[in-house]
Amino acid sequence: MIGGGIIYIDDKARGLHEGYLVTPITKFELILGFNLSVATKAFMAGLVLTTLGSIVAGIPHPLDPLRLIRLLLVIVTTALALISMMFLLMVRVSDPLVPRAIFGVLNTLLFFPSGAVYPINGFPAWMKVISTADPFTYAVHAFKTLLLKNTSLVAIAGDLAFLLVFTVVMMALATALFRRTL
Repeated sequence: MIGGGIIYIDDKARGLHEGYLVTPITKFELILGFNLSVATKAFMAGLVLTTLGSIVAGIPHPLDPLRLIRLLLVIVTTALALISMMFLLMVRVSDPLVPRAIFGVLNTLLFFPSGAVYPINGFPAWMKVISTADPFTYAVHAFKTLLLKNTSLVAIAGDLAFLLVFTVVMMALATALFRRTL
């Protein structure tokens, strides 16, 4: 999540953004390129962490090809959703220190209502409302379902659908707010 938008802010601080702002690509293509580049890094890190974590935790058959394919799909959709959200939040920021400060707070605010630490069923009503809009909630549910229950994609179809729609909305808003000016 920290990579979304930060690349652009760092490039602006160094003056590198002028080079790609004068290219004939559209705002959407520029934002998509940033998001895909960061998602590629997140995908590789997520693959390694999920696989090693599964082995260390004693998850049965962690290297099963079908399970890995399902996990890879969740990793990619989660990465794109979180990175596009961060890019939207950072699209108008110019100070390179702001995203680093916001990231820690945002990560905490999204992590705790996700159900990763405590079951959502035990949350008070106001926190359940937050968890329904939290993309972490859907990622955590998908990972738990695939890793602990070894189910099919049908069991996480709703999670994947939410993450994909969330990504599209965040990308559309980021594109609308992006300024293609020096």
